[in-house]
Amino acid sequence: QVQLVESGGGLVQAGGSLRLSCVASGSIFSINIMGWYRQAPGKQRELVATMTTASNTNYADSVKGRFTISRDNAKNTVYLQMNSLKPEDTAVYYCYSLLLTRYGGSLYGYWGQGTQVTVSS
Repeated sequence: QVQLVESGGGLVQAGGSLRLSCVASGSIFSINIMGWYRQAPGKQRELVATMTTASNTNYADSVKGRFTISRDNAKNTVYLQMNSLKPEDTAVYYCYSLLLTRYGGSLYGYWGQGTQVTVSS
């Protein structure tokens, strides 16, 4: 089994900052991608940022220049530093990981339970 556990969400005023963390644990053999998605009420889940093991990153246009993703591969942990937050960033943020388990097989995507980020105006 694989678990992704997020932390760091909360309520912040517009212009403020938050840092999200996500730790992957369990029967992990290797991790390919770790990243963050978000889902606002009434909207589809969307990509925020991802990072490969080789540190290649991909950001949504809406967060470029404000959010920074980073990883600690030794700790199977991914972070999302969110600066200059806007009310439209309000959403549940989900950690995502594409990985291989110790049981073999193909790469498979896992999700965390989500953490709420609320930005007040």
